[in-house]
Amino acid sequence: MENKGLNIFNTKYVLARPDTATDADYQGIDRVVAHEYFHNWTGNRVTCRDWFQLSLKEGLTVFRDQEFGADTHSRAVTRIQEVRGLRIGQFPEDAGPMAHPIRPASYAEINNFYTATVYNKGAEVIRMMHTLLGRDGFRRGMDLYFQRHDGQAVTCDDFVAAMQDATQVDLAQFRRWYARAGTPRLHATGAYDAPTQRYTLTLTQHLAPTAYEKRLAESGQPVVEGVLHIPVALGLVLPDGRDTPLQLAGETEAVGTTRVLSLTEPTQTFVFEGIPAAPVASLLRDFSAPVLLEFEQTDAELAHLMAHDSDAFNRWEAGQRLATRVLLAGIAAGGAGSDWIPDAFVAACGRVLDAGLSLDPALAAEALNLPAEAVLAEAVVAQGGTIDPEAIHTARVTLRRHLAARLRDKLEAVWTALAPTAAYAPDGAQVGQRALRNACLAYLAESDAGYLQASVVPRLTAQLAAGGNGAGGNMTDEIAALATLANLDLPEREVALADFYARWQTEALVIDKWFSVQATSRLPGTVARVRALMQHPAFDLKNPNRVYALVRGFCGGNPRHFHAADGSGYALAADVISELQAINPQVASRIARSFDRWRQFDAGRQAHARAALERIAAVEGLAKDVAEVVGNALKG
Repeated sequence: MENKGLNIFNTKYVLARPDTATDADYQGIDRVVAHEYFHNWTGNRVTCRDWFQLSLKEGLTVFRDQEFGADTHSRAVTRIQEVRGLRIGQFPEDAGPMAHPIRPASYAEINNFYTATVYNKGAEVIRMMHTLLGRDGFRRGMDLYFQRHDGQAVTCDDFVAAMQDATQVDLAQFRRWYARAGTPRLHATGAYDAPTQRYTLTLTQHLAPTAYEKRLAESGQPVVEGVLHIPVALGLVLPDGRDTPLQLAGETEAVGTTRVLSLTEPTQTFVFEGIPAAPVASLLRDFSAPVLLEFEQTDAELAHLMAHDSDAFNRWEAGQRLATRVLLAGIAAGGAGSDWIPDAFVAACGRVLDAGLSLDPALAAEALNLPAEAVLAEAVVAQGGTIDPEAIHTARVTLRRHLAARLRDKLEAVWTALAPTAAYAPDGAQVGQRALRNACLAYLAESDAGYLQASVVPRLTAQLAAGGNGAGGNMTDEIAALATLANLDLPEREVALADFYARWQTEALVIDKWFSVQATSRLPGTVARVRALMQHPAFDLKNPNRVYALVRGFCGGNPRHFHAADGSGYALAADVISELQAINPQVASRIARSFDRWRQFDAGRQAHARAALERIAAVEGLAKDVAEVVGNALKG
């Protein structure tokens, strides 16, 4: 059970002041304190019967702290950040050697199941129930759950039973989400018939076997099969940008402009009547299910959703899908040249900047944030390709530089307009303005050498020195400038890093940021830099925050250099894991998870990764936490 009290296990989620903590730190404190507070009911007064029910309290409480975050900050941006984290951390976990459902059937070391799957996918399963039952129905289910089980240790089935009994909605098929591992694929096709004014949508679901099912079969345990119950929130956007009311065939009238469709068969077809013109389908609004969507839409259709979709998440999602399509073409070209960058995509980004000041700067900042290299790697795998981290990195940087050159005037205008005029406050309006302003400055830092030195570097150094270069001096702006400089091969980089350390060396949490920006630098020589920083007087292998900032920051946040073709990144990780596992096996096993997708790379990288894993596996007295992760990685 959760302790009866408010226990926070990390100083970074308690200590904050404007000059040392970023906007993200403040939001992290909000969410973590809320999470631990919410555990009073979901984890303490009602707790888990056994370890297999871990997601009963953690997935449910993450959903509760997510909703608190959405109510406290921007709901759309909060959801975007949650889904980005899911795609970077949990989707690869579902596809890797440590795949498991949110309620695993067995475990070797329970510490290894404090995972993105149990926490974040667990929260998505709760969210799907919320979507299926509606806000009022879900609340009735929660009330019944607490009424029935206050003071008890219960199971995930008890929770689902309360939801079902309170609403009379059959959730028997939905329960399979608790037992099945992997990320389902949702394939969609749509067709409009003008004479009958009908739009026909066909949905097909598929969930491939994972490493989890293989482990169950090898141990003689039963494997749960059968299709899932997937809620698919849908809107249809007309050519004029309006949502059309949705009326399924057989219904007497339209019911709203967003409908939640229940996909309960391998393939189902839904027919909508009274659609006055060919619409663009907006699927999975608010990311209504943790699935991989396969839906062929044209660039023009995605651009239409970017401009008009009433669902803020799907406006962002349309941009991400379009950017991914552009970047996959660039990756196929090895990242070279810029012929693969369409003018329409540049124009779409320009419209985001135009709207950023008048609408939601935080949402504009997210829209300008290109898909992460880890997400692009999974997209390459989904197409049947082999991950080439250099090509992925080069294509992404090339696109950023192209946008910086083509949109310089707009970037400059937004950066100037958002200059701070008030004392720092971690409120929604200021957070969004800082996010967009720093995004613009980071893009401008991709400019040609002459403009960079004459115009951008002076701003970066001034912002770094003043913590925002104005009345709003703060760590958010300061670390944004340092992180940007850390990616530039200029003399000012080393000066800035040295000055920052000298100024903040007595503030442990700030020095964690100093280590992190160097660990995630894209510049050549980063592997050697990380090794050198491990000898720095401020580095301590016994300090988890410091290890996460430097080593895990490198292994998990720097795909280009961790997956270096010469194997140097893997060798560094193996050295650290081998030593750390005797000091802190939990942290060591989490770093070892960086090897999960090693089989998706080319033969040379696979050979280096296997050698590193075998070297870790051979360590005498290897901790059980690490042995399980490494053993599963080697078995595949």
